[in-house]
Amino acid sequence: MRQFRQQYYKKRAMPTPLLQTDFPTLQLHSRGKVRDIYAVAEWLLLVATDRISAFDYVLGSGIPDKGRILTQMSRFWFDFLRDIVPNHLISADVAEFPPELQPYADVLRGRSMLVAKAQMFPVECVVRGYLSGSGWKDYQQTGKVCGIPLPAGLRESEQLPEPIFTPATKSAVGDHDENISFDAMAARIGTAHAERLRDISMRIYRAASAHAATVGLILADTKFEFGITGKSMVLADEVLTPDSSRYWPAAGYAPGGAQPSFDKQFVRDYLERIHWNKQAPAPALPDDVVSKTREKYLEAYQMLTGNSELDS
Repeated sequence: MRQFRQQYYKKRAMPTPLLQTDFPTLQLHSRGKVRDIYAVAEWLLLVATDRISAFDYVLGSGIPDKGRILTQMSRFWFDFLRDIVPNHLISADVAEFPPELQPYADVLRGRSMLVAKAQMFPVECVVRGYLSGSGWKDYQQTGKVCGIPLPAGLRESEQLPEPIFTPATKSAVGDHDENISFDAMAARIGTAHAERLRDISMRIYRAASAHAATVGLILADTKFEFGITGKSMVLADEVLTPDSSRYWPAAGYAPGGAQPSFDKQFVRDYLERIHWNKQAPAPALPDDVVSKTREKYLEAYQMLTGNSELDS
């Protein structure tokens, strides 16, 4: 079935990526690395474009369908996790959106969410179950990850004895996220909030990891964002997508080196090969990297959600 799905998407004409929205009758709230956000009455409209970022810069090429994949995967996980934590989603059905959004329905369909406004915590809640990425680099230098001591002799991509919580700052476009200690997080947002976010993040990671394992995927690490609405603390932005998470195929998993990945690692590897200095302007991507990245995102979506096609 997976091979059929891949062949189906490969045969379809590659759509033009949506790099930016322009809705002149709406109030633009902000633009992030991927999302354009509009203020709509008491809500926010999150529109996931096809922009892709790496090393904290938005690249010169988009990945067709990426915004639709991120939105629809987040919708799946919001529903999957609803018994663990509430979320900010009001509706992702364009037909239910307010009248002022209907002129833009064709653009919004499948890639937008109407969400509750939330006071966002200024931290990213990162959970690592495996030793990879910046965690591996930190461990090689210090024997720790973000100040958390780990056993000696661990290999790259090895499963940790227990998942660890390693928060980070949230950066603006072009700035670098910085790993911080739990104590530093508590100093920013208060100990009670920090402990609650840590506990919820760990519960989400364990539940998502268990689901991923049933479809042959390893959730190596991931990051979450939370906010407070008038009613409660909520899971916000995106959740457990290839943009925010590192997924590996369980088949062939072998610690001791980098693993094949369903996230942005394919893009990062290309940028390392061309020796980009990681400064503006960010380069564009060749067609084969764009195509391969799209294929990886689609396959992760299909495996995790059980859906063979994206909603349109």
